[in-house]
Order: sequence, then structure tokens, then C-alpha cells
Amino acid sequence: MPDVLSPEQRRKNMQAIKSKETKLEIKVAKALWHRGIRMRKNVKSLHGKPDISIKKYRIVIFIDSCFWHGCEQHGHIPKSNEEYWKAKIERNKERDRIVTNHYIEKKWHVYRVWEHELKQDFETTINNIETFIKERKK
Repeated sequence: MPDVLSPEQRRKNMQAIKSKETKLEIKVAKALWHRGIRMRKNVKSLHGKPDISIKKYRIVIFIDSCFWHGCEQHGHIPKSNEEYWKAKIERNKERDRIVTNHYIEKKWHVYRVWEHELKQDFETTINNIETFIKERKK
């Protein structure tokens, strides 16, 4: 199926997609903040710029988009320029593995949450993140 947008329109559309300060990321940070969890967002000095980090407890949290990070359930490859998108998503997944391994080797606690988990059951997912953080603060 051909793309319904012209190449220029598609380019403009893709450039408008944010990599940080997404609505979902802001919603998660606010929910955690209201529960008394103090954190930083998108710290450039940390490898992979985690969406949420708590340096004091060596915790990093990544909120992975189903499309960009190749979710097995909801990720899909666009029909136009399929080879490009397959390679792009694979590079993203490989980078995620490298970043996760980096933190594990440095004895940090890594939590990855899928976009669909937050959209399906936000409160339970936030509870899981909060539990993860509190168990590692000890």
C-alpha cells in the first residue's frame, strides 16, 4: 500500500515526533512525583539519556514506544520504504540492548516499560514502577 502522504509531508510529520518530553513521559513523571518519588528526566550525562533517572539509587527507567522500539505485540513496519524501517527498528532494538547491558554492567537498576502497558493500565504500571524504585532504595 503506497504512502498517502507525499515524501515532503511524511518528512515533516516524522520530524515533528518528539524524542523526549512526550505526553506519556510527562504523565509518568507527574504520577511518580505526586507519589513522592524525586527523579530527573532525560539526563544527558547518563548513557542513553534515560527517560527517568535517580542517580542516588542508581536507577534508570526507559519508556519504550511500541513503534520506535519494535514491540512484538504492537510494533509494525510501514509498507513504504520497508527495508529502511526494518533496519531502523533493528538498530533501535540493538541500541536498547547495548544501553541496558551498559547499566547492568555498572550495577545500575534498569526498568523498561512499554508504551502499551501504560496505555492499557496506567495505575498498575505506575504501581509497578513505584515498587521497583522502592525495593531498590533500601
